[in-house]
Amino acid sequence: MRKLLLYPRINRVHDELVDHLTRSTPLSRGEALRVVQDVLAYFDETAEEYVRRRHRELQSQGLVNATIFERIEAELKYRAVAPPELTLRQLRRMVYG
Repeated sequence: MRKLLLYPRINRVHDELVDHLTRSTPLSRGEALRVVQDVLAYFDETAEEYVRRRHRELQSQGLVNATIFERIEAELKYRAVAPPELTLRQLRRMVYG
């Protein structure tokens, strides 16, 4: 439940999904609820928030910007709700303004 406070756009839990998880896995209802909340919180990031977070993560691994922005560009296509295609310039602007 704590994650919901950190991600205000997640305002309800998907009961059908929680029910499905409790039927199809050994998870208790409380565990299934936490899994759903964690997944929803993960995908609640906007494209801009995702780009900034991934840039920081990849930069901390010692990668250079050219490699970082190419990787982010490729990763964005596989987000749950893919944002519009962004150019490398648009990605850089999200990070540096």
